[in-house]
Amino acid sequence: MNELTDEVLVALRRIIRATDLHSRRLGKDTGLTTPQLVVMNAIEKYGDQSLAEIGRQVSLSQATVTNILNRLEANGLVTRKRSKRDKRRVDVFLTAEGARLRASAPQPLQEEFVERFRELDGWEQHQIVAALMRVATMMDAQTLDAAPMLATGEHVL
Repeated sequence: MNELTDEVLVALRRIIRATDLHSRRLGKDTGLTTPQLVVMNAIEKYGDQSLAEIGRQVSLSQATVTNILNRLEANGLVTRKRSKRDKRRVDVFLTAEGARLRASAPQPLQEEFVERFRELDGWEQHQIVAALMRVATMMDAQTLDAAPMLATGEHVL
C-alpha cells in the first residue's frame, strides 16, 4: 500500500470510531440509541405527528420507526394517542420523562456534522459528496439502505 491509501484507510477508521464512540456515549449517558434520539427530536421539533410523518422527517422506514417507538413507549418516553381530528390516525407525543431525557441528551453526531458541512462553500460540499459516493462504490456499499444519521452496529434501534 502507498501513503495515500493508508491516509484514506486511517480517515475512514477515524470516522467509524468517532461514530461508535458517540453512539456508546449516548447509550451510556441516556440509555438511548442515536435513531431513538433522532426520532424523539423530530417529535419535539414538529409536534404531534403520525408514524408515517415521523418516518419521513427522519428518513427511516415505517417499520423501523414502529420498532423505535415500541421501545421508547415501553420505557415511558413516548405515548401514542388516537387523533381527535382523524380517528384513523395515531399521533405520537413525548412524555414528561421523554422530554426531560431528550433535553439533557448530547446532540446527535450528524447534527454537528451538518452544521459544519453547511458552512463550507458549495463547491467543497459537492467535492465531499462525490468523493464519499465514490468510496461507497469502491466498498460495494452504494446499494445499502441507509438513513442520514451516524450510528453503528448494535446502536441502531
